[in-house]
Amino acid sequence: MAEERPGAWFGFGFCGFGQEPGSGRGRQVLSPEPLRAGGDICYVSASWSYTALVTRGGRVELSGSTSGAAGGCRDAWASERLLVLLRDCPGSRVELQTWAPGSALRGEPLLAQDLEAEGAAVGAEARAGTLPLLPGARAYVSPRPPLRRGLAPELRARRLELGAEHALLLDAAGQVFSWGGGRHGQLGHGTLEAELEPRLLEALQGLPVAQVAAGGWHSVCVSETRDLYIWGWNESGQLALPTRSLAEDKRTVTGEGLSQDGSEVERVVGAEDGASAPFIAVQPFPALLDLPLGSEAVGASCGSRHTAVVTRTGELYTWGWGKYGQLGHQDSASLDRPCRVEYFVDKQLQVKTVTCGPWNTYVYAVENGNS
Repeated sequence: MAEERPGAWFGFGFCGFGQEPGSGRGRQVLSPEPLRAGGDICYVSASWSYTALVTRGGRVELSGSTSGAAGGCRDAWASERLLVLLRDCPGSRVELQTWAPGSALRGEPLLAQDLEAEGAAVGAEARAGTLPLLPGARAYVSPRPPLRRGLAPELRARRLELGAEHALLLDAAGQVFSWGGGRHGQLGHGTLEAELEPRLLEALQGLPVAQVAAGGWHSVCVSETRDLYIWGWNESGQLALPTRSLAEDKRTVTGEGLSQDGSEVERVVGAEDGASAPFIAVQPFPALLDLPLGSEAVGASCGSRHTAVVTRTGELYTWGWGKYGQLGHQDSASLDRPCRVEYFVDKQLQVKTVTCGPWNTYVYAVENGNS
């Protein structure tokens, strides 16, 4: 068996509440910085004002607008309304605990449920990174009431992601379902209508999907053949499609409508030759996105309005809204095209995992085996 290479967690972007990777230099970190407990962390869940770090020893540590720590933690999911934990309790029980983030994990949780007593098969399913999907795949947790929401058994969920107004579910067969708000095309069904129940994403039928990610109002999936599909709102270039807000020069809008694939397009007059150029505001169908140099995607995560993708060779590409440095390119510029984060290349590190908070990004990377 190959020896595991040393690895560490890094962070960049918004740290206005002092959360990791807060380095004391203000509200933003423009380039990746190692987290203080980087070597011992196995999972990171980031909300807007605080971050939850789960260590290999089962300890959860909070940083940012709230602090605190607790042991016996298998998984953590952070949101502004609730902090949700899966914790080992006396008698070999596993509890679902919901806490007010400001409680600093002191006192009693708002709610504690014995999952095994309710018939959930916990075991190895209760591992870091599974939440908000609960063990047994029959329910998930939501930051808005009702806290616990059931899922039909026939969905056979293996992964669930929540955006600001929508949900994505990946089933055991690699099919994608979406529901919730759709006003920015984030559901991928070709309309801007909401869906009350999980609806199969027909545009991806026959294409086995390996991973899904939900941003604030956009969605991403990675197929088993390592292709990348993306859809939803493109206000800040988070779909890597041309967007008016990032145009280099001022242009005159001449009209708008729908393209043949259903995307919402603004036609504009270019400053140089007067030719019309399209800017994509909303993409309501999944669109295939080619990464530079023919790179193959193996993982993805979305922030509120930015996107991060890990490639098969361990490189990290980011794009979208960059005001707080969450793209990791040593500046606060936004991008409507994928751009490689050079920090990890320069340090001879291979990126293995990326997870985005709303306005920041966290990355796990290991030493390059060729170095």
